[in-house]
Amino acid sequence: MVDICPKCGLIKEICSCDILEKEETQRIRVYATKKKFKKLVTIVEGIDKGKIDDEARRLKQKLACGGTVKEGFIVLQGDQRKNIRKFLVDSGYPSEHIIVLDGLQ
Repeated sequence: MVDICPKCGLIKEICSCDILEKEETQRIRVYATKKKFKKLVTIVEGIDKGKIDDEARRLKQKLACGGTVKEGFIVLQGDQRKNIRKFLVDSGYPSEHIIVLDGLQ
C-alpha cells in the first residue's frame, strides 16, 4: 500500500510539505555563550518544536559533541558555530534563514 501525505494528499515519495514548512517562517539563530565554570556552549533557537529532538540528536552525532534540548532551543557543548550552518543547510533549512552571530552573547 502506498503512503499518502495527510497535508497535501500526494504520495509520500513526492510530497514536499516538510521542505515548504521549513522555508515558510523559521528563522534560526545560532550563538555561543558562557555557562557555569566559563564553559562555552552553542545555542540553536528557532527550530520547530515537533522536530527539535530529532534535529538535536542529529546535530550531536554530526558534530561529535554533547548537548540537550531546553525550553525550545538546543544547547550544544563547545563552540560549534563554524560547523552548524553547513549541517543545517544540508538538513534542508534555507541558508538565508540561518543567522550565526559572532562574539559571545
